[in-house]
Amino acid sequence: MSSGSTLTTSTASAAAADPALGRTLLIHIVENGHSFEFECDGATVVEAIQRSIECLCGVPAGDQLLLCRNVSLDSQQTLAYYKLPRDDREVFLFNKSKLHSDSPRPPPEAIDVPNPALPSPPLPDDSHAFDNGKDPALKALVSYERQFRYHFQLANSVYNSAQVKFEICKRLLREQQVQERALDTARSNLDHTFRKMQQRYIDFVRCFSQQYHRHSEILANFERDVEKLRLIKLHPSLQSDGRKCLMDLVKEGDVRKWADVCLISHQQFEVKVSKLKSNFGELKRRVENLFGLMSSADSKDLELLVKEHQLILNDQKTIMQSLSKDVNTAKKLVDDSLNPQLSASLRPHDAVSAVGRIYDVHERGHLPKVQNCDHAVTKLLEKCKGKKNDMNILVHTSMQKVKSVQFSIKDTMNELHAFQEVMGHQEKEFENLKFLCGIRYAYRASLAEVVRRRSSSKLYMGLAGQLAERLAIARDAEMRQREDFLKAWGKYIPHDIFASMGLFDSPSQCNVNIAPFDGNLLQIDLVDVDRFAPQSLIGLLSKSSNMMQSEESSSHTGEKSELLETFGVCESVDIAGTSKMEVENARLKAELASAIAVICSFGADMGCDSLDEGQINDALKTMKEKTAEALQLKDEFANHLQSMLNKKQEQCLSYEKRIQELEQSLQGQKGSASKDAADSFMSALKANNSDCNLNIFGDGDAQLTYGSAMPLDELSSTSATMDQIFDKISRQTSKHGEGGDENMADLSATHSLDSTRNSMDSSMLEPPNPQQMTVKDSSSNVCPKDPSNILPCGTSDQSESDLRERESLILNLQGSLEEKSNLLEVTESKLKAVMEEINSLRRELETNRNLLDESQMNCAHLENCLHEAREEARTNKCAADRRATEYDALRSSSLKLRSLFERLRSCVTTSGVPGIADALRSFALSLASSAKNNEGDATIEFQQCIKILAEKVGILSQQSAELLDRCSRMDAGHGRLVRELEEKKELMKSLYSKHQLEKQASKEKISFARFEVHELAAFVRNSAGHYEAINRNCSNYYLSEESVALFTEQHLTQPLYIIGQIVHIERVARTLISMQADRGNQSDASSSEGGGRRSSVMGGVSSNPYNLPVGCEYFIVTVAMLPDSIHSKPS
Repeated sequence: MSSGSTLTTSTASAAAADPALGRTLLIHIVENGHSFEFECDGATVVEAIQRSIECLCGVPAGDQLLLCRNVSLDSQQTLAYYKLPRDDREVFLFNKSKLHSDSPRPPPEAIDVPNPALPSPPLPDDSHAFDNGKDPALKALVSYERQFRYHFQLANSVYNSAQVKFEICKRLLREQQVQERALDTARSNLDHTFRKMQQRYIDFVRCFSQQYHRHSEILANFERDVEKLRLIKLHPSLQSDGRKCLMDLVKEGDVRKWADVCLISHQQFEVKVSKLKSNFGELKRRVENLFGLMSSADSKDLELLVKEHQLILNDQKTIMQSLSKDVNTAKKLVDDSLNPQLSASLRPHDAVSAVGRIYDVHERGHLPKVQNCDHAVTKLLEKCKGKKNDMNILVHTSMQKVKSVQFSIKDTMNELHAFQEVMGHQEKEFENLKFLCGIRYAYRASLAEVVRRRSSSKLYMGLAGQLAERLAIARDAEMRQREDFLKAWGKYIPHDIFASMGLFDSPSQCNVNIAPFDGNLLQIDLVDVDRFAPQSLIGLLSKSSNMMQSEESSSHTGEKSELLETFGVCESVDIAGTSKMEVENARLKAELASAIAVICSFGADMGCDSLDEGQINDALKTMKEKTAEALQLKDEFANHLQSMLNKKQEQCLSYEKRIQELEQSLQGQKGSASKDAADSFMSALKANNSDCNLNIFGDGDAQLTYGSAMPLDELSSTSATMDQIFDKISRQTSKHGEGGDENMADLSATHSLDSTRNSMDSSMLEPPNPQQMTVKDSSSNVCPKDPSNILPCGTSDQSESDLRERESLILNLQGSLEEKSNLLEVTESKLKAVMEEINSLRRELETNRNLLDESQMNCAHLENCLHEAREEARTNKCAADRRATEYDALRSSSLKLRSLFERLRSCVTTSGVPGIADALRSFALSLASSAKNNEGDATIEFQQCIKILAEKVGILSQQSAELLDRCSRMDAGHGRLVRELEEKKELMKSLYSKHQLEKQASKEKISFARFEVHELAAFVRNSAGHYEAINRNCSNYYLSEESVALFTEQHLTQPLYIIGQIVHIERVARTLISMQADRGNQSDASSSEGGGRRSSVMGGVSSNPYNLPVGCEYFIVTVAMLPDSIHSKPS
């Protein structure tokens, strides 16, 4: 089926499809690039799609492999399981039967291109109304109209054919693009599989290298380890008859056998791994070559070529429109000539001349262009067809190689799995050799443990004594305290009461008893450890031990701290009978012995013997480099923190300056508000109290002076209070700005402002108590705030009217105070808004600061990127210039070589070998004559090659002529030899048939001279009834009774003769009676002739069944029956 065909499949499932899925599934056939569209949903089973594909393509469902994004579709799953169908996903169908190596190549593309139905040219006998006219111009006009119509039909036919060919080209291009995407999918799948295998191979090689290095060192150090175990002698108390050294602790013969087994296994496994490495290298090369082969599929050039031909078809379409327009124009002119009304105004000669020019355009321009376009599309079709065939073969070859590589990858994965198991087995096998290496470490660690336990036991016993002393001191103190109590209070209370209360009891003595332990420890010290297990034999060098001590110091610190906690008392308090030096020495011995044991455990686990001096130095050098690098990083980080701290300090200073500016502006706003409040308060006070003061006091000036002094003091105190509040807020803000957090500064400032506002409200709205007035007088030197004392005009003898006036005055003052309080609240609200604005400005400042930091970092990053981009651009420019120069040189050289190759091709295409030789010789001479000094090496080499080639071809032409002559002679000789060979064959056949006949006759011939096994023999029945053989040389050959019975069973009567094939000949020897005894017997019996004859006959009969003389040899022959074809049945 062609690409883009549609097939509808129905599903029985009624489940609702996923709304994210589509309704159309696109499947591409990889082997030919054809595509199929299936209308389905997510509930459709993959098996239904496979059955439909089998009906369409003929590919069995078992041979179908559906891939979607490196995932193989299972036939039992639904499409929704793979998130199908979707518009952005396509499925590729691979035919498994085509993946085998013996599968045939795909056949070439069979494209059915219909031939264009070219119209027949106009015939001269076609009748028209103007054909019988007298005006030749009108006849010419009609002829042009016919020609134009023919031109249009011809061009239309060619255009339709080119359009069909172009559609085929686009279909082939789409199929190639599908196959290219299929190759990309297969390559991605193979790359994923190969990368997994490669990662597993890398891990295996790394583990194998480590294991191989360890095992090689163990095998290399085996003899040295054995020798060291022999040199390390056991402690005298541990020695016995069969144990003198550490080597006696193990069976040396078994260990050596196991070492040989490990060595053989180690070498064999190394050989197998080497083979695996070579196989992996070969597999990697195959995969890389396959990837290169699959990447060679590129249809972009063909796509550009198809687009270019689309423009050509567009030009052809424009030509078709022009031809159609010209046909209409000619037809209109003819119709106008037929119209009587327009024929008078029409000038036929002008029309003919105009139409003639159009006809010339058709003949010279339009029709050749249409033909050229058709030829170009035909060439494009041939090229697309060739490319498609090449793509089919490439896909076929690539998929076969992919299948082969996948099998190899699978085999390699299985080998890796098996090799990993072998590594595990080898690790178990080498455990015994590692055990041999760890014996000496264990021995030294055991001796060190003995020393540690001895020292620890001393410290333990000392601690027990020290504990007993401490408890005794504590008991003495308790006894003294109890005695003092009884002395102090015993005279007041009787002793029996104390006894009843239990106050006469005393603490008991504490006896610290420790059962003896570690009595079986060896009597050794640290010096004995080095004497019985020296470091030189154990394998602990000084440098390596120091390094190991430094590395295990972290783990040993915990143990040391436990020792210090356990025996820490020994350092501060002396043990009875032991000096501090001895206690410290015992503790240090215990620590040193513990450290030796830890070092030995490290050596046994990690294999200290494998660390030589070079490796130790390298390790120390690496540690020094890492330490220096860490210190450098620490210094850089410290500098970075210092720079950040400096930046923060600068920011804090800028914040402090900003806050101070805001405080100054707020202070100015506060001063102006306070001044306005004081002025309004003074004016109200004077206006309300002027009459009262004049009536009560006689002197108005004094009254005015005194009355005005009190409000001024009140206002000054209020202003001072406000100044203190704002100063407090400013100081708190400045303090928090200098050293604390900005958020905390905002919170503290707000809290201070609220507390100030509350205090101001309470002081203005409520009358203060006397204690508050006292405090305020002492703190701010302000007069009491009692309303009754505001005006000093009240005495004890004032009248009632004065009190009313004073009360009214107080009420007026309270009203004015409330107004001022309201004004103050407004001011506070403004102040709060200002503080909120300050907080918002702070937050905005913080945000801007963060943005500034980010922008600075981004700018720095962009500057670095710009610098790198400039450097890269400069490098790329230099490389591009160099490559451009190289390209120009290569292009000129390639053009020159192309021209030379064109000339060489023309020489090669010359028919006949002598012609090729002459052409090459002339070509070489022309190259030699036109050679220049500034030509490149390639051109010179090409000229030399052409010269050599001309000489070679000349020699070959001569040799060819000679060979042709020889071949003619050889053909004549060959014909003669063939005839002779036929004659010889006939002669050989006749001789062979004669030989076969003679051989058969020799087989059927009866032997009468000397009998041999497998020969024929004839036996005749004698007078005695025995069958005796007919033999000229030897007699006494008789047929055996078994053979006689065999032959007589087939006949009713005994035959006269028997012919059979000899199977066995049995020789019967002479009797044991000697010839002398025979002669004596014969002389004794010579009295009568008849009696002697009877006795000899009787003796003969008794000696053999064939009536032979006594002592005569005879032979018993066993024969087999012959077929009926050899002899006839006897009658």
